[in-house]
Amino acid sequence: MRIVSAIVHGKFEWLLTTDRGYYRAGALAQNLGVPSSSAGIETVIEGGDAVIDALKVWQRTIEEEGIAPDESQVELTAPVPRPGKIICVGLNYRPHVQESQMQIPSSPVLFNKYLNAVIGPNAVVNPPSDAEQMDYEAELVVVIGRTASKVAESDALGYVFGYMNGNDLSDRGLQFRTGQWLLGKAADGFAPMGPYVATRDEVPDPGNLDIRCFRNARQVQGSNTREMIFSVPFLIHYISQYITLAPGDVIFTGTPEGVIVGLPEAERNWLRAGDQTEVAIEGLGSLTTRIGSNR
Repeated sequence: MRIVSAIVHGKFEWLLTTDRGYYRAGALAQNLGVPSSSAGIETVIEGGDAVIDALKVWQRTIEEEGIAPDESQVELTAPVPRPGKIICVGLNYRPHVQESQMQIPSSPVLFNKYLNAVIGPNAVVNPPSDAEQMDYEAELVVVIGRTASKVAESDALGYVFGYMNGNDLSDRGLQFRTGQWLLGKAADGFAPMGPYVATRDEVPDPGNLDIRCFRNARQVQGSNTREMIFSVPFLIHYISQYITLAPGDVIFTGTPEGVIVGLPEAERNWLRAGDQTEVAIEGLGSLTTRIGSNR
């Protein structure tokens, strides 16, 4: 299934989305054991396999009975609007490490973002006033579905709720101002996600997904998640040895080659106001983000 979060009639809700449109959890869904949409996507994630099974029945009923989608005005937000933790992985694609002229890491390079960075599809990002080296980073984002502590790599995918597109927006000048990356990674709006989260049954192998990024409709990144140095199962295993992951936490799994900072210095044309980026991952739709003026 594909699930979105949105503002509907002035309130946050989750909705089931299909090729036909959006479906709010009404009487039919309640009869099937699906949480009220007004309760937020957290209730769906925390409901585990029982809720996912109920959602499958609901979707099958929609398709078999030809139920029309809801006609309410929907303003999409990030699919997980308030993740408890946003953990990001740097330097996780071999060609990206090479273009960055760095060494292949022996352990995952981790950093984090915060709630202030979370935005949804079609949002406008207004960078900080001194952000002059804005860059895109197309990424597969993992949504955790169960509490995970010291998880075995072989069991790790069972702790996943689903997957979605992410853009690890970065300002390279701020990122490398000091030895810590935080300032250039965690500014307001620097964690676009969406447009929906696909439950894990729709992505049988997160290690073999085409991933692309477009800048103003021109492709600038193109790779496959099999180029990851550290796989999704290993990342969940590794992180959970030190940090207990909770339902609704998200992991940005790294970006492939093609980022602006990987170009020769004379060829670096940083993102500027009016630019549009689009992250497209196989089976996960596309996430559009617009760059606004510096604030």
